[in-house]
Amino acid sequence: MNKSTQEKIEHLEQLNQKALEGGGLDRIEKQHQKGKLTARERIELLLDKDSFQEIGKFVTHRAKDFGLDKQVILGDGVVTGYGTIDQRLVYVFSQDFTVFGGSLSETHAEKIVKIMDLAMKNGAPVIGLNDSGGARIQEGVVSLGGYADIFYRNTLASGVIPQISAIMGPCAGGAVYSPAITDFIMMVENSSYMFVTGPNVVKTVTQEEVTSEELGGASTHGAKSGVSHFSCTNEAECIQRIRKLLSFMPQNCEDAPPSVAYDLQADETRSVLDGILPDNPNQPYDIREVIEGIVDEESFLEVHKDFAENIVVGFARLAGQSIGIVGNQPASLAGVLDIDASTKAARFVRFCDCFNIPLLVLEDVPGFLPGTDQEWNAIITNGAKLLYAFSEATVPRVTVITRKAYGGAYDVMNSKHIGADMNFAWPTAEIAVMGAKGASEIIFKKEINSADDPEAKLQEKVDEYTEKFANPYIAAGRGFIDEVILPHNTRIKLINAFSMLKNKVDKLPKKKHGNIPL
Repeated sequence: MNKSTQEKIEHLEQLNQKALEGGGLDRIEKQHQKGKLTARERIELLLDKDSFQEIGKFVTHRAKDFGLDKQVILGDGVVTGYGTIDQRLVYVFSQDFTVFGGSLSETHAEKIVKIMDLAMKNGAPVIGLNDSGGARIQEGVVSLGGYADIFYRNTLASGVIPQISAIMGPCAGGAVYSPAITDFIMMVENSSYMFVTGPNVVKTVTQEEVTSEELGGASTHGAKSGVSHFSCTNEAECIQRIRKLLSFMPQNCEDAPPSVAYDLQADETRSVLDGILPDNPNQPYDIREVIEGIVDEESFLEVHKDFAENIVVGFARLAGQSIGIVGNQPASLAGVLDIDASTKAARFVRFCDCFNIPLLVLEDVPGFLPGTDQEWNAIITNGAKLLYAFSEATVPRVTVITRKAYGGAYDVMNSKHIGADMNFAWPTAEIAVMGAKGASEIIFKKEINSADDPEAKLQEKVDEYTEKFANPYIAAGRGFIDEVILPHNTRIKLINAFSMLKNKVDKLPKKKHGNIPL
């Protein structure tokens, strides 16, 4: 080997080492002091061992103004490439806060766009690990254009490949819109935040005093706004959550969701389901107990846990198969549908439908939440989102009515009338326009008011209405319910139903796209 070749090899090794150091050892140490991992450490945790293949390691910015020509760092603040998670191909970008605060430049954006384009061509998920101060101010409009290039690709990729965003630090201004378009957002408590305008701007414009954590921290977006789907206590937990979430998803919209091996047992009954519902139909219970009693052991991954708690959504496995679950939660607001619950569930239903994940709906809903707050904030439009999402979904859809199915909410919660494939009911199901007391007060108003003892007469009519309508048999007689089943048989009935539906093909009318009420 001649000297010239040896020198070139050594030069390459030096460049590789320099690129690995990002903004320098001092800044890496500061990142660690904040309890945060570096961009490369995050990728190492996320991907299978030794699977990461980096793209664009030597990319540098092109800016000359404001002294940037004297600050040129290899990689330009983002690590991009591909690798595997559980031996499945994924593309990843991880912003490096040690380089210009992770700010987005023209070339930084180009690196992200390149892996997004590759992901679309090869049909594999994109994972973004966000830790950025926003647009690189010194670059002006080219950095803004870089954001728009990313947003555009997020939109094109939506429904084609899964897109997951982890917020590992600040995410402000234009930077929040790319995660907002992706399918799932994860945040880390006390070290990540998202907002369009920060606390200083808020104070200037509205005079409100608010901290970054209060304005856009993980707890705020996990419980109040619903922007974030998962709140994690630390970065390692966040990264493990990404890996688990991906295990329920296919690579792209053309693939079937992944399954795990499962041997059907001789007895798939679950006697625990017989004892969950209280005798008093107005007493709450936790729908998660029903979910856990139905699905494969410890397979349920709840999504949006702290937001709109009156509805529960998440992924699980049933006999090894990936399914999405939507269930009214009687333990919160009696399980009513309101604005937040409707939008939360609608978004989840649409994701499952995008990626061929069958839907199981567990229904116990007394109706929509009444009140001026709901009406003035468009419960009509927002409730219609859930109705639209179910009606449009072509994946296998199965509903189990455990207790109440009242009014328009009966229709909305994946009823037979809006295209559900199989509808089951427990013997405790009450399918009616409204509760027995409210119905009796309307139907028998004159009779009750003219009675010697109105209260006794009302109770008599409530009992009469309950006997006639507060059961699943009229609906079953009409064919709206396919079978009334015993709770302990629910699991095997669902296994059989989804197995029967696995080759389902359903097509929507030819159109460019529908116009969902927004």
